[in-house]
Amino acid sequence: MLNTEAIGEPLMHLDSRRLLAGARRAVPEAFDAQGRLLSPVAGRWLHPPAWFNASSPIDGSVIAELPLLGAAQVASGVEQAAAEFVPWAGRPLEDRARAVAEAVVLLHAHRDLLVRILAWDIGKTLPTAYNDVDRCLAGIAWYLERMGSMLDGRKPLGLVSNIASWNYPFSVLLLNVLVQTLSGNSVIAKIPTQGGGVSLTLAFALLRRAGLPVSLVGGRGRDLSEALVGHPRIGGVAFIGGRANGAEVHRRLRETDKRYALEMEGVNAYAITHFTDWDALARQIRAGFDFGKQRCTAYTRWVVEKSLVPRFVRTYVDTVSALRVGNPVLGAHVDFGPLISPSKVEELRSLIAEARERGTAVLHEGELAEDAFTSRQERGAYLPPVLLFGVPRDSELYLREPFGPVDVLVSVDSEEELVREANVSNGALVASVATDDPELAQRIASRLHAFKVGINALRSRGDREESFGGKGGSWAGAFVGGTHLVRAFTDGPHPLEGNWPD
Repeated sequence: MLNTEAIGEPLMHLDSRRLLAGARRAVPEAFDAQGRLLSPVAGRWLHPPAWFNASSPIDGSVIAELPLLGAAQVASGVEQAAAEFVPWAGRPLEDRARAVAEAVVLLHAHRDLLVRILAWDIGKTLPTAYNDVDRCLAGIAWYLERMGSMLDGRKPLGLVSNIASWNYPFSVLLLNVLVQTLSGNSVIAKIPTQGGGVSLTLAFALLRRAGLPVSLVGGRGRDLSEALVGHPRIGGVAFIGGRANGAEVHRRLRETDKRYALEMEGVNAYAITHFTDWDALARQIRAGFDFGKQRCTAYTRWVVEKSLVPRFVRTYVDTVSALRVGNPVLGAHVDFGPLISPSKVEELRSLIAEARERGTAVLHEGELAEDAFTSRQERGAYLPPVLLFGVPRDSELYLREPFGPVDVLVSVDSEEELVREANVSNGALVASVATDDPELAQRIASRLHAFKVGINALRSRGDREESFGGKGGSWAGAFVGGTHLVRAFTDGPHPLEGNWPD
């Protein structure tokens, strides 16, 4: 067992400083003379008028300073990034593929550095950080092998803009950027406001070294959205985030002819009825806490037949009680680390307290693993699992995704009520049904408003050949994944599949 008393905060901070020093040696062009990060735009490294601190949720320490560009600077950056499109699109696919393959070689060469900085960036455990980076690398290798047939008869759109959440910067955002580029587009992306900007800047520096037409800008969303969504040189927009921001982006895009794929949150429900395989469900419950449920496909709503509620609660509590929550970089085994920020924890604690005051029962409230912290470490971003029952119907916890390890249990008396409660958020990205009756499973699954429905199994976002989208308010625009991701940001003879306004 790790002796955490022997590891003080200065040594922990030294670890993150050593990583940043390693990054400066690897890609010195990404830093200014004071060690602050710059923005790569169309082959140049922009100096912003100001910087903002990238604080690690692991212990609250500042790990780097990221660029805070202004609206005019980003608008000019869009023009420059758009100018890279024609010469890039004019190169044969074989040339573009060689450049992308060279970028992949560089990413592989710096894989360990990227992973460890990513862990500090957003609080991932090392295994989940490796998984994020490796899924990106394996994913683009898959596309490199198949892009020729996917692009048959198709042409790139132009400059594609990417605005994504912070939680999967490599396996989602960077993979999308690489596929869009391989397809012949130039690309501009925004640094996620809440985290991931340090590791992403290093990755984009490597992509630029390979000659890819990719740009990365940092700044406040309200300052950058006009340029990254509304600028006339933007040919397509890929957005991943919350419904409020996504709805505003959708409103603006519907008034244009720009291509878009907008992935938004939804309450992913697991419906349980006529069920007996509790050991299998326990394994799924445990797996569902990956990265503290900070995922767009996390299951946080459990809709359970009333007679099965006691057995579900026993299974849930027995399983979740074994989870260890603590500092993900100390070396002591933990199942997940911090949420993205102390403010997120404060938000969830406030919602839990409000629900309790209104009669909600807390059926389980976990504890932090005391041996997985240093003696004086800041713990504001850590929240152990919580299971709530009887949440008021007008509570935010009842109606929206918590994006953290807070689960809601709903008891139902009928199939109709089960379906209604599972569909509470007007659409979701994934859902599941647990039942021993295959016919019943198919009947319920067909009525759930989710793009993917698992039968006695969790569903994930998926990639490569598996398409991804959504119903209701969880998705707008073209579906992505495999051929769909290529078609989403190219023009050609085949129809686009998606969730459209009409």
